[in-house]
Amino acid sequence: MEHHQQPEPLSPPELAALRRSMTDGRLAMTRRSLLRAGGAAAAVIGGAGALSACGIPPAGRTDAAGSADHSAAEKRVTFSNWTEYMDVSDDGKHRPTLETFTRRTGIEVKYTEDINDNDEFFGKVQAQLAAGQDTGRDLIVLTDWMCARMISFGWIQTLDQANLPHAYAQLSAQFRTPAWDPGRAHSYPWQGIPAIIAYNKKATGGRKVESITQLLEDPQLKGRVGFLSEMRDSVGLTLLDMGKRPEDVTADEYDAAIARIQKGVDTKQIRRFTGNDYTNDLDKGDIAACVAWAGDIVQLQHDNPAIAYTIPKAGYMTSTDNLMVPNRARHKKNAERLIDFFYEPKNAARLAAYINYTCPVDGVREELAKIDKALAENPLILPDEEMAARSHSFRALSGKESKEFTQKYSDLTGA
Repeated sequence: MEHHQQPEPLSPPELAALRRSMTDGRLAMTRRSLLRAGGAAAAVIGGAGALSACGIPPAGRTDAAGSADHSAAEKRVTFSNWTEYMDVSDDGKHRPTLETFTRRTGIEVKYTEDINDNDEFFGKVQAQLAAGQDTGRDLIVLTDWMCARMISFGWIQTLDQANLPHAYAQLSAQFRTPAWDPGRAHSYPWQGIPAIIAYNKKATGGRKVESITQLLEDPQLKGRVGFLSEMRDSVGLTLLDMGKRPEDVTADEYDAAIARIQKGVDTKQIRRFTGNDYTNDLDKGDIAACVAWAGDIVQLQHDNPAIAYTIPKAGYMTSTDNLMVPNRARHKKNAERLIDFFYEPKNAARLAAYINYTCPVDGVREELAKIDKALAENPLILPDEEMAARSHSFRALSGKESKEFTQKYSDLTGA
């Protein structure tokens, strides 16, 4: 077995970023309702601290592998996902799409919401995967940069495309060719997560806010601008505004973007850096304009017609949460059948109507319109070709780069 690319314990700024995500970041509210964090969040943060202090056996690269597949004999699949990331019935007692899958296939789904943060989940499964052991999970959902990390270690199985006819045919072109998983050999997107510009029309006097330049320089917005505490989104949008590509950003380009945002801090153009807590201030107009997550804006617009958004001409940032099968999973084929099920337009539409993120499945519009015509016409959920072409993603960072980039952004935000 080869061992290299050893991950080091999380640095203090990376741990701080984890805590921010847990308490007020994208994890805190965006999946339709507030994350029921409470004691769970404390446990996660405590676990992260223990991971950093005590250390888990270092991760090593292994050849992507599976155990004997027991799918035929064992009609079940274990699916780990994030909180509030699956459609539920009005009474909260049923998950309609999962129940439909079971009725159709006879495969029981053990569905658990045990992913609260990418780094924290990595800590849960790292030792088992490094040792070539079964994690007890057949299907997991992680964000693109963590997917890249785990694939690079050889911990994720290659998918059998013969079991994924709908996924292969229906995957939107926007998501087909990520640099970290060429050809989607190991993953399929669960949802896309756009970072855009949002504003309150009452607070701006009816003026549109259309670029990062305007956020950082428009004197009429001074002191009423918000940027996200999530580095990849805020810096990524700034890079695009500067004519640079987040997909292949250099250290010098990153530093230039940091300097540009720093100027907005020094001139007090930027009011503050936020997680999801920007939504209340934007709704009230205390923040006139900000970098925002599309899922939040779709939800805010339900109740406040003054909330508007812009897709910058320079482009916007999109990350993805992705379905993957870890090494040694007992029910790989069952997991692939479940992935494929969610790529049938009718099932994808049910998810999109509940989650309100960007749906990665083509052919959904007609099915979604049967549920909610407004959602079917919303380009944040179903982008057209022109909008999809303006989507960008932040490149995967090495462990060293992650520490350096996170430290610089932490210094900037004062976190």
